[in-house]
Amino acid sequence: MEETRERKSELREEALGRLAALDPGQIAEKVKAIEERLFEFANFLESRIVLFYTPAPGEVDTTEILRRSVMYNKIIVLPLFLPDQDPAVRLYKVDDIQKDLVKGTRGNLEPNPKRCKSVPLDCLDIAIVPGLVMDEKGGRIGTGHGSFDQLIPELPATTRKVGLVFESRIVPAVPMESHDKYLDIIITETRIIYKI
Repeated sequence: MEETRERKSELREEALGRLAALDPGQIAEKVKAIEERLFEFANFLESRIVLFYTPAPGEVDTTEILRRSVMYNKIIVLPLFLPDQDPAVRLYKVDDIQKDLVKGTRGNLEPNPKRCKSVPLDCLDIAIVPGLVMDEKGGRIGTGHGSFDQLIPELPATTRKVGLVFESRIVPAVPMESHDKYLDIIITETRIIYKI
């Protein structure tokens, strides 16, 4: 178990190092290519209620994806992580990306529960999930906070779980622990990987 955690930590550090070696223009090009693949992806286009994430450092930036999803009339749902409460994750519908978000526990933006309506898990069509490292089988390593590790197993089997990650962060195998769950599909700037 400890060996698995150490290996995950090493892979996280390597992934962040590879990203730091790129200039902002190169990163922006890769993010744009991932965005284009997502908006050409049939499961996403057919979905109505979409769970998104707002990026923590090192994750694929979804800022433009969120803006564009508004134009596609998607119902945008974002998680609010409450580590000291039960349940530790709550989902909220975000109507105004500019006004409905506040800084969250992961250092990124999260829905403001005073402005947003709660959404039940079972109504999600698709979940867009972040990761720093992924493999072709759907294994993922996040930032290490465990936030999405808690959320992914709670998602209904009918909700497609789609990871966004840079191609350079696809590894042969992600070390998995008993609580880790696999994603269904991975989208990088160069391809869509179907695990299902």
